[in-house]
Amino acid sequence: MDRTKSLSLAALAALFVGGFASGDALALPRDPYLQKVGPDTATVAFRLASNCSSAQVRYGVGNTTQAARSTATAKIHAVVLTGLSPGTSYTYSVDACGETTPAKTFSTAPVPGTRRVHFAAVGDFGTGGSDQKKVAASMLTNKPELFVALGDNAYASGTETEFQTNLFTPMAALLAQVPMFATPGNHEYVTNEAQPYLDNLYLPTNNAESSERYYSFDWGHVHFVSIDSNCAVGLASASKCTLAAQKAFVEKDLAATKQPWKVVFFHHPSWSSGEHGSQLTMRRQFGPLFEKYGVDLVLTGHDHDYERSKPMLGDAEAGKGEQGIPYLVVGGGGATLRTFATSRPSWSVIRDDAAHGFLDVDVVEGTLTAKLVKTDGGILDTLTLSKTLPAQPEAPRGTLNVAVDSASGTAPHTAAFTATASQSGATVTWDFGDGATAEGTQAQHVFAQAGTYTVTATATVQGAAPLTSTTVVTVTSSGTGTTDPGTGTGEDPGTTPSDPDPRPELPATPTTPGVTPGADDSNGGGGCAAGPSAALIPAAAALVAGLVRRRRRNR
Repeated sequence: MDRTKSLSLAALAALFVGGFASGDALALPRDPYLQKVGPDTATVAFRLASNCSSAQVRYGVGNTTQAARSTATAKIHAVVLTGLSPGTSYTYSVDACGETTPAKTFSTAPVPGTRRVHFAAVGDFGTGGSDQKKVAASMLTNKPELFVALGDNAYASGTETEFQTNLFTPMAALLAQVPMFATPGNHEYVTNEAQPYLDNLYLPTNNAESSERYYSFDWGHVHFVSIDSNCAVGLASASKCTLAAQKAFVEKDLAATKQPWKVVFFHHPSWSSGEHGSQLTMRRQFGPLFEKYGVDLVLTGHDHDYERSKPMLGDAEAGKGEQGIPYLVVGGGGATLRTFATSRPSWSVIRDDAAHGFLDVDVVEGTLTAKLVKTDGGILDTLTLSKTLPAQPEAPRGTLNVAVDSASGTAPHTAAFTATASQSGATVTWDFGDGATAEGTQAQHVFAQAGTYTVTATATVQGAAPLTSTTVVTVTSSGTGTTDPGTGTGEDPGTTPSDPDPRPELPATPTTPGVTPGADDSNGGGGCAAGPSAALIPAAAALVAGLVRRRRRNR
């Protein structure tokens, strides 16, 4: 055998072994993606190729010296980071069974009431195609603080595999740095009434049913409400979601918010001249609530085009001196665009069926500016809304820490909470995430149903802005494990019912901020089934041995 050829093969085998044994980079079937980011918390979700009980997220400001360990031991992980600082850039990476992902960055939400917010919005993107990738890359270039996804996130049926291939793979870079807050589209409902959608995403659960199908959250001085329009138009069974329950939530939520800007998003458009047209149930069931409580902007998808209405009131354009609401269809996220079949109606300001793009929205003080950004960087449309805001409240002063004596258990589960505020004389109120509230520095609550509850403490002192702090309580059904109620098994692509790998419960917030129980700065403390590296090292060793034997035979 030629010695040069023998050395080349040996060198290749050595590279094969060294490359996979280095542990410098962790190749995941699904890269880390950000969910439920708030002022002091963030969820980092990811999936591994094999079971691992030592997975953790390393993070910090400018470094990764802190660690939060996953409580899951299988392939699907979601790690909650707590004790974060508002409006701050964090660096993070995933450690799993001795390997580490490349470092990424994200920013926490600003303190509620902060008067500068930058977000992006688009729907109908989940194809896995080149136009979707261009839209995602353009979004990331513009560096929004959050991404509002308007439905049809995974074509064509919202299956487990399609979520991987048509959402998480083509948009990996964006989702690793920008948290996505989604609403379900009709294509997600094709598979088990959007069950894979719920299995793959970790969304707020602040409605009375603790459901992730519809919810609300604050980002700075903007209040966002996500509505499940599929439920409203009859695609959901009553056990999953009802129109009446959703309307009750929306009314109560909009009436309670203190933020000056209100943005609502869902999939089926109230006003559209595209292929599907206007969804009158959404318009007539929810439009009066939007008008009553001063919603500023409504964002939808479904039709694969862009269209902006005039300010609308009821079933017509708002008259002079009347306060109407602009409705936008932003459905050019990646799916094939559809030609308008009719002439532009009088209520439509602008529409386009030729350009893929996304809505880039800046809300600064009392001015909201929304631009439809095409993938070539051009601006197709610009909308500006203005309002007079009250004087800026004083920024929060001091600190507020929350501790819970029992962060997990089976229903009915009793937990006791203690809030410690640095300001003396603070009044503390509690929102337990299931519709119940309480007052006092100490509180006890019984969680009657299974679910993952975000408990919020708010401390107020006269003359100062309120302070808030959160913790998470996980409640399972009696006699069950950690399967998330109502969210299914969350199997990885390619798994079968005989090979379950359930989506884990979000771990409860620990008493030590930022560290889940058992977290430390070591890589030990957990087992790991043989992953790609472990499986390939013996194969490489066998290759080297074979080369040696062949070389001896040819001497």
